[in-house]
Amino acid sequence: MGRTSDAKEKILGAARTLIELRGYSALGVAEICKSAGVPKGSFYYFFDTKEALALAVIDEHWADQERTWKRILAGEGEPLDRLRRLFEATQAVQRAGQRDCGTVSGCLFGNLTLEMSNQTEAIRGRLQEIFDAQVDMIDAVVVEALARGDVTVADTREAARSVVAQLEGHVLFAKLYNDTQRLGPLWANCLALLGARAEMAGGL
Repeated sequence: MGRTSDAKEKILGAARTLIELRGYSALGVAEICKSAGVPKGSFYYFFDTKEALALAVIDEHWADQERTWKRILAGEGEPLDRLRRLFEATQAVQRAGQRDCGTVSGCLFGNLTLEMSNQTEAIRGRLQEIFDAQVDMIDAVVVEALARGDVTVADTREAARSVVAQLEGHVLFAKLYNDTQRLGPLWANCLALLGARAEMAGGL
């Protein structure tokens, strides 16, 4: 049982790394298994198709990210301070990835949205669920900030959706230019988008 579980984790880990570096479409099962150091038969023991593997990678990555988002956004401090810490954590992840592999990998979900959302309904649907969950978490913070008078927005959910879109967009530009400095204006832009009070401003 230990060996079986280890093989699955190796496949998931290799697939996640390869998808982040090269994308999904160009990968073959043989390459994933070679990178994982497992026989090809192990792949089909755990996954019926490459799409099934991609969905498992998405779910595993989201489980990790969701824990981080919840820890930060539901933690201590004023609502906008918590939101700022989320942006700081995002920037730190992109910087660490650049140090490890020499390039900014971007957001796995954003990358797959651009690559796969028009090709497979299962992946499109799962990514929609994840982005909706992100919007829900940001919305809860914006509602708190609005109640305190820290921001001025007409629709908290639409504002939250714009914040998530801005975060994804800045990460996309960081990937495109291989430059995490592209994330620098993110917080100031977010405050402007939310109509935050001037005294709430602070750099990343």
